[in-house]
Amino acid sequence: MSFEISNELIEQVKRLINDEGDTHLQEMLKEIHFADFAEIIEELNLYQATYLIKLFDSEKTSEALMELEEDFRERILDNLSVKEIAEELEEMDTDDAADIIAELPEHRAEEVIAEIEDEKHAEDIKELLLYEEDTAGGLMAKELVKVKETWTVAGCVREMRRQAENVTRVHSIYVIDKEGRLKGRLSLKDLLTAPAKTHISEVYIPKVDYVTVDTEGEEVARIMQKYDLEAIPVVDHETVLVGRITIDDMVDFIKEEAEKDYQMAAGISQDVEADDNVWELTRARLPWLILGLFGGLGSVFIMQDFEDVMTNPRIRDLFFYTPLIAAMAGNVGVQSSAIIVQGLANDNVKGSLWNRLLKEVGLSLINGAALALLVILFGIVMGYEISFSLTIAIALMSVIIVAALIGTFVPIILDKRGIDPAIATGPFITTSNDIFGIFLFFYIAELILGF
Repeated sequence: MSFEISNELIEQVKRLINDEGDTHLQEMLKEIHFADFAEIIEELNLYQATYLIKLFDSEKTSEALMELEEDFRERILDNLSVKEIAEELEEMDTDDAADIIAELPEHRAEEVIAEIEDEKHAEDIKELLLYEEDTAGGLMAKELVKVKETWTVAGCVREMRRQAENVTRVHSIYVIDKEGRLKGRLSLKDLLTAPAKTHISEVYIPKVDYVTVDTEGEEVARIMQKYDLEAIPVVDHETVLVGRITIDDMVDFIKEEAEKDYQMAAGISQDVEADDNVWELTRARLPWLILGLFGGLGSVFIMQDFEDVMTNPRIRDLFFYTPLIAAMAGNVGVQSSAIIVQGLANDNVKGSLWNRLLKEVGLSLINGAALALLVILFGIVMGYEISFSLTIAIALMSVIIVAALIGTFVPIILDKRGIDPAIATGPFITTSNDIFGIFLFFYIAELILGF
């Protein structure tokens, strides 16, 4: 049965903090999971949250800190001393500790690292800070279990016991040569069933999937998903084993990337949270809104070129259909781009671009024909001339085809040029398709109706 955090529990925690009831607090929360502990902390104000962090030992609070929202965690860290932060980091895996250090001001980060008593842990953290954030080097942890191919099974077991003290979860046992280069992996079953004097070189599995320190995070995620890996080793350019990435770290990375792509698709140019200040939210949203404004102004100029429509009583109703055309162009474009962006993220967009072109045209023709038929039926009900209804129907089909092609190929082109294709969705596609849609609508109407 899962632990439930109620309003009564939160109020009791707040009351005990205000009354400095440390003993009762420690007794009440000592068995709680760190994720639940973090959830409680986030319900408190800054003073109360800091009080709770300082009250419990770092073995418990270090994991809870990593569960907190980044902004709130930074505010708590501002209220901790250099020594207190160092104590928290000593209990964390190196990848989490490096993330914390990266959030601190440079001068304070140096002071915290200098305060860490475990020199090897401090050196590992500093090494991780050298790598780009979203690469395998920036995502990996240094904690792992590795054995040399020259060791015997008995010696290997002794060394594994020593190494495992610093590893939270042992997903895999990696085999290296005397220079530290990755050779393969060791099956726990083979290790347990092999004679004690057998050398590891005789029982290890030479086939092992790995990534290099500069492999992009998205590629790491793709490899781990494809081969169903719980962890993957990371090597340098000389194949020396330098770390590993576990599935829980990869899930966090995927979640962050999905949030960024979702915000970008919605026209938000940088990573923001709902509780960020007005200035940060404005900076994130305003650029795309300006793009939308210029797109709208472009539509105005296009419509002005066809102002004769307004003076012709027979066809002036065309203007009432511009929102329909613009909306359908934007909707179709966003649908197409969303499918392509998803496919690019999952590495499913393969094959000939020509075949994809034919597929999109075919799909657009089917969808366009169905919608055009509904428009014609609507025109009949409203008593429009058949030529008027056909004009709208043909324009609608044309707009749908063009919008689908733009929504399909813009993300592909951006991806080939190394630009995040997520920016192709949302305002970018909607605005461009609005402009093209309105232009096509009036141009086709001019050709058919002759105004």
